[in-house]
Amino acid sequence: MTDEQLIRLLRDDPERGFAALISAYSGYVYTIAANKLNSCGTPQDIEEAVSDVFLQFYQWMQAHPDADIRIRALLAVIAKRHCINRFYALTRQPLCDSFEHLLTEPADGSPAPDESVLLMQAVLALGEPESGILLRRYYFGQSSKEIGEALGMKPNTVDKKISRSLKKLREQLLGDEAGEAERRAHYGACTG
Repeated sequence: MTDEQLIRLLRDDPERGFAALISAYSGYVYTIAANKLNSCGTPQDIEEAVSDVFLQFYQWMQAHPDADIRIRALLAVIAKRHCINRFYALTRQPLCDSFEHLLTEPADGSPAPDESVLLMQAVLALGEPESGILLRRYYFGQSSKEIGEALGMKPNTVDKKISRSLKKLREQLLGDEAGEAERRAHYGACTG
């Protein structure tokens, strides 16, 4: 089907035309979205962006019913602009929102947080940008280059920050363990 036929179908029978449009151009739009969002988004983010692009294209067609368009060019412009906006939204949002509920003390007397929660608390206690860098590396699996691009740093700077942050984290966690051992030894001496 040529673009002229597809445009005619979109105007005459929007439901069938939209299905044909998606069938013909979904790979093209997906490639654009993946190139823009691969370093910061999940596969679901990319698929959602593709859906949003087709919706925006359809809305543009409804708002400009008689416009002379080139489908491929219009989809490319919409996809690039939408994915750039989505990229900025994804990289600016805090990384730790989903962990906040883990960091609160249980009100019902349930058991204390497990080691992973304590580790997350220690990572977040490092502050920004260190905690964000560690989460990006070890939770999201991003490379130093990807982290550097997202945070405006050179990859070697990211590596240095990771190294220093891990050292601080190790000292903090071992310090807590040493303090706990001292408390146990002191308690044993007082009761024995």
